[in-house]
Amino acid sequence: MVTTVIVMVSADNIFLLWSAWVISNVFLTRLMLHKAEWKAAKASAVLAQKNFALGALFLGTALMILYNLTGETSIQTILTKPLNSEWQAVVGLLLLMAAMSQSALWPFHKWLTSSLNSPTPVSAIMHAGLVNGGGFLLARFAPMLLGQPQILNLIFIMGIVTALLGTLWKLMQSDVKRMLACSTMGQMGFMIAQCGLGLFPAAVAHLCWHGLFKAYLFLSSGSAAKEKRLDLDYPPSFKDFAKALFCGVLAAATFSITSEKHLLVADTSLFLTFLSLIAGTQFALPIVRGQSGIKFLAGAGAGILMGAFYGLNVYIIEWVLAPLHLSIPQPLNFVHFTGGGLLFVSWLYMLFMPDPNKRALPEWLLKGYVKMLNASQPHRKTITANRNEYQF
Repeated sequence: MVTTVIVMVSADNIFLLWSAWVISNVFLTRLMLHKAEWKAAKASAVLAQKNFALGALFLGTALMILYNLTGETSIQTILTKPLNSEWQAVVGLLLLMAAMSQSALWPFHKWLTSSLNSPTPVSAIMHAGLVNGGGFLLARFAPMLLGQPQILNLIFIMGIVTALLGTLWKLMQSDVKRMLACSTMGQMGFMIAQCGLGLFPAAVAHLCWHGLFKAYLFLSSGSAAKEKRLDLDYPPSFKDFAKALFCGVLAAATFSITSEKHLLVADTSLFLTFLSLIAGTQFALPIVRGQSGIKFLAGAGAGILMGAFYGLNVYIIEWVLAPLHLSIPQPLNFVHFTGGGLLFVSWLYMLFMPDPNKRALPEWLLKGYVKMLNASQPHRKTITANRNEYQF
């Protein structure tokens, strides 16, 4: 499987790309189906096979259209050919659908949240590898997509919707692997959203680091029950939040400097700075809480280091990929402001939501919670309801 993935990401021929895409997914489903006699594991593999077959159909149709329009099999050559705008839009939509099915974006997410029967090492290589294929695919055809603002907006919308859903569902789970699966769904949404912003190198950086840390989290998930839990005592006081927000501003400023992106600019690169602000604030919050000035200095230092690390990552990836011209920030529009606003409001609500032990939550919120919890569950056929269904 690893060999076919290497071929896929290296291929310039559209037929070789499609073949490696299909074969790597076949190998992945075989790894998922490690016990054919186990009904739940078999159901998980079948569900994944159906999803991947649909994605292969989307990708194959897009590549055949490109071949018929250009007569070329080289991806680099195809990307230099002028195409009719209507056909460009069709190909862009098909590539987006293929990417969504591969990276488990809503509503193609069910195969991923139902794949938890896989052995944990298989889950690790799945979440660190092929699940990221959607971001790779969009980045591979970035020069074509960058000329289609409507398609980019749609990519951004689907990414943000998935990021919000996956992150919300993650917070509702009671078992580690399901939490990590929902986390991957949310992370894939952020990655695809960055593609929709026209910031494909940033999406590639996200892809690389997500693969590394998610593989580690899966391989270490067996020890999660023994980990010492940190009580963050939410909601924070206004004073603590203000100190953390200052650290977040430092993180955003450091990111802006190290990535060579202007702090206040009217294009989509501002979105990355905005995310750095939220991440830096959240990162510093548990550090700065209390009256100690040392804690505040430690939080400020942590924010600066985090912003510098993220900024340097984005800068290095952009520098490596510069010859491919994959990063063209788009003008900010209503879609971007709406997505950013939803992220910001959701983050603040999770920080400052009332404690259900101290104050009764409204009925509409409780009903919404139950609906979201039900929607996040795996397919019923992939659940082992009792021990008798697992005899291995």
